Amino acid sequence: MSTPHLFPRPAAGSRARLNRRRFLQRSAAAASALALPGWVPASALGADGPAPANARIGVGLIGVGAMGSGHLRRLAGDPDVQLVAVCEVDRERRERACQTANEMYAAAGRPGRCAAYHDYRDLLARADVDAVVIATPDHWHALQSVDAARAGKDVYCEKPISVTIEEGRRVVAAVRRYGRVFQTGTQYRSIPALRAAIAFIRAGGLGRVRHVFTQLHTLAGWLGSGRCAPYRAVLNPEVTGRSYTPLDFALPAEPVPEGLDWELWVGPAPWRPYHRLYHENPSPGVVPWAFSAAFGVTSNTWFLSHAADVIQYALGVEESGPVEIVHPAAGEFPTLTMRYADGVLLHFIQDWPQVQALYPGVLPDTARVAGMFGGLFVGERGWLAVLYHNGPAVTGGPEGLLEEMKEKTRDVTLGARDHHANWLQGVRTRRPPSCPEELGHRTATLGHLTNIAYWTGRSLRWDPAAEVFADCEAANRLRARLPRPPWRW
Repeated sequence: MSTPHLFPRPAAGSRARLNRRRFLQRSAAAASALALPGWVPASALGADGPAPANARIGVGLIGVGAMGSGHLRRLAGDPDVQLVAVCEVDRERRERACQTANEMYAAAGRPGRCAAYHDYRDLLARADVDAVVIATPDHWHALQSVDAARAGKDVYCEKPISVTIEEGRRVVAAVRRYGRVFQTGTQYRSIPALRAAIAFIRAGGLGRVRHVFTQLHTLAGWLGSGRCAPYRAVLNPEVTGRSYTPLDFALPAEPVPEGLDWELWVGPAPWRPYHRLYHENPSPGVVPWAFSAAFGVTSNTWFLSHAADVIQYALGVEESGPVEIVHPAAGEFPTLTMRYADGVLLHFIQDWPQVQALYPGVLPDTARVAGMFGGLFVGERGWLAVLYHNGPAVTGGPEGLLEEMKEKTRDVTLGARDHHANWLQGVRTRRPPSCPEELGHRTATLGHLTNIAYWTGRSLRWDPAAEVFADCEAANRLRARLPRPPWRW
């Protein structure tokens, strides 16, 4: 792949260049923030080296929709963190988020006030922001991560970290070039029960792993939601619901709600007129725009990034990837399948009964599997389901296999707090957290490979070291897309 051009870019639109007045305003705002009583940002004490334990980390939050609101409460409630600012292009969300943070600080008797920004670049210009959490739609993740790294900020970025393979590689290059600490928001990596099961698999507890299964869903579930009912004639769910990939629907333009900067919401993505299926306040779902080829990557956004992280971590290939993607049309396997260099097969299925129905004999008839966000591993010594659901997170057989793990619990305790804490510890110590940039990129890439295989309609050979397809130029062209002008890398 070509080497990314990671040099300062002119800002977009009316913000193409900073004039003297705006530069002074930004500088004054940063100086004012540094003068706040009661806390000292880690940047003032040398964040490029280990920060003193008593220095609060100044954090900015970019995006305060459904996911961002959860991050806001986690950050504002952490006594070791100062939530310096939030950024959101929706005015109502922005004001509500800032008010929530300030009320939390007042109730806890903590000093400082959270500032509100409409443009993330203004937030990045603050000297008292040591790190940022990025919880914007998928199409913003890579560019904002690169801009944050260039601005000297450490980054926690929601998954997937990119909408194309090349975008992910640019994030890796920027984080490393500027020496930043990066955490991918795959919180399942921090769940103790899942980590124990993964360690068991990596240590050979299943013997040689032969098959792995994970879920890949079509658009049917989303198109069948009540929110889409008024637009059935446009969406044509009987046809489009069969797609595993994001699609570009010709949704009619609707009036942009007051207080929403739609131009900035779209940003570097291909232009689409406003429609409430992309963005609505309050948010009707965690990732309502993920169906759209302009803004999201369907299953990769919904849950596949979590599953891919668990699977490749357990297989010991978290910094690599498969070498072949076998399309079901080839007839070798009944569903899309990936083959790794050591022969392990990763099969994508829609629901768990398909394992026994389409791959008879691979799993015992008595096996019962439930959950998502992970994988079902089948090896020489038995099977292990490492998943998240309301029951035990880890199930398996034959009898006695699970006892070998010697774990007190196989239930899930969500690792969101631990995952943030792991990142914040990395910010302090300058050590990589549990899911740094390369792992985030490789996890997202697995999802991108599924989309590219379906878009091309054929099997593909993939070189995970060079990150190129060996036999398909059409597939290679799908590794990247240009940002919409005036945005650029």
